[in-house]
Amino acid sequence: MSSANTNPRSPGGPVKQSGNGSRLNTPARPPQKPQGSGSAKTASRPNLVKPAPKAKARKARLLVSKVDPWSVLKMSFLLSVALGIVTVVAAIVIWTVLDLTGIFDGVNELLREIAGSESGGFDLRQFASLGQVVSFATIIAVVNVVLLTALAMLAAVLYNISSALVGGIGVTLTDD
Repeated sequence: MSSANTNPRSPGGPVKQSGNGSRLNTPARPPQKPQGSGSAKTASRPNLVKPAPKAKARKARLLVSKVDPWSVLKMSFLLSVALGIVTVVAAIVIWTVLDLTGIFDGVNELLREIAGSESGGFDLRQFASLGQVVSFATIIAVVNVVLLTALAMLAAVLYNISSALVGGIGVTLTDD
C-alpha cells in the first residue's frame, strides 16, 4: 500500500512514500473525479490570486482656454449639412402625410365654402405641390448651412477673445 504525503520543504512538491518508509521523487497525482457521460470536467481550484483593489475615481479640473476655429468650422459644417438633409426629408414626409390623410381636400372644401361657389375653386395642391415644397425646403436648408457654419465660426472666434480676458470655461473630468 502506498500513501501520498506532501512535504513542504521538498522543491518538487508532494512526494510518494512507499509502504516501507522510503521516499520516491515522483510527484503525486491529484485525485481524479469520475467522468460522467464522457465529458471531461476539471477540478475547481481555489482562487489563489486576489483581484486588484478598485482604484478611486480620479478628477481633473481643466480650463478650456482656446477653441480651434478651423475644427469648429468643419464640425459645424457637417452638422448643419445633416440638419439640412433632415429638413428636406421632414418636409417630404409632412407633405406626404398631409396628402394621404386628406388635409388638402379638407382645406380646399373649407375655402370653397368660405368664398362661395362662384370663386372658381382653389386647389391647394397646385399652390403647394410636392416639387415646390421640396425646392423651398432645399433653399431653406442651404441657407441654414451657410448661416449656421458662419455663426459657429464667429462664436469660436468670440469665445477665444473672451477667454483671453476671463480665462475660459472650467471643466471637471472624472474617471469612472
